[in-house]
Amino acid sequence: MKTKIGVISAVFIIAGMVFSCATVSKVADAGAQAAAAAGIIEQNTADAISVSSRALGSAAEEITPEQEYYIGRAVAANILSSYRIWNGNAALTSYLNLICASITINSPQPDVYNGYHVAILDSNEINAFATSGGHIFVTRGLINAAKSEDALAAVIAHEVAHIQLQHSIKAIRTNRITQALMITGTSAAGAAAGMDVNQLTDVFNESVGEIVLTLVNNGYSQTQEFDADNTAMSLLASAGYNPSALIEMLRELNAVQTGSTGFGKTHPTPAQRISNAEKSVGRYSVADTRSYRQARFGAAVR
Repeated sequence: MKTKIGVISAVFIIAGMVFSCATVSKVADAGAQAAAAAGIIEQNTADAISVSSRALGSAAEEITPEQEYYIGRAVAANILSSYRIWNGNAALTSYLNLICASITINSPQPDVYNGYHVAILDSNEINAFATSGGHIFVTRGLINAAKSEDALAAVIAHEVAHIQLQHSIKAIRTNRITQALMITGTSAAGAAAGMDVNQLTDVFNESVGEIVLTLVNNGYSQTQEFDADNTAMSLLASAGYNPSALIEMLRELNAVQTGSTGFGKTHPTPAQRISNAEKSVGRYSVADTRSYRQARFGAAVR
């Protein structure tokens, strides 16, 4: 029996490499139930395979803006288990949200399900996070490292770019497919060991939670970070900010950032990002009006 189970699981995994997730889901579900009806496998094994195959099929579904928001809110909750929101300066929080609004309203995606929101984290660490659905967190340490409003705008634009490029959703979607394949391969073994369908479903749900945590802790790929920087410069130019402010902010980070915490832990080095940004910044022709914003920047961050 164990040999038969292993063969069936292997067939489903190989099928997942050849066909779409939705196709594998239907084939696996129908095949499992047919095998049970023919007495090849037990019904509880067939049910376990059906559950995991449906999970595989759902991994291919488009995530709606509402789902994107709630996934992002779950990620934000995880971030706030390690950091506290800083409410020491409501005017500064409002200022950051106004910068964010000026960037997003001039962007290809001016609105999301529940809007874009920027909050300040009570940490001297130099870091920023963005979760799907419009949640943006910036640490006090990063704000203190900025020398101008345009530099702050560059940080926010980079995080907005991650949201609009759906980097976290794409990562979650990829891992959901991988996890669904893993569950497909282990469901039969789980059923043989006495795990019921609900337990297997819980394993899948818990794995998705672990993926979200891993996404925040490990950061995005170098390619995604470079794409976010390139998109950020476009967003800055569209909003009237100087795109070169991104490079200036990266130079500030290069001077103060260590490799083990904050941006250094989850991003390519500032030097690598500067090299990438310098290849693209020349395509933007924006009047340098930073001096007009310096007074309000100084008043906001004082």
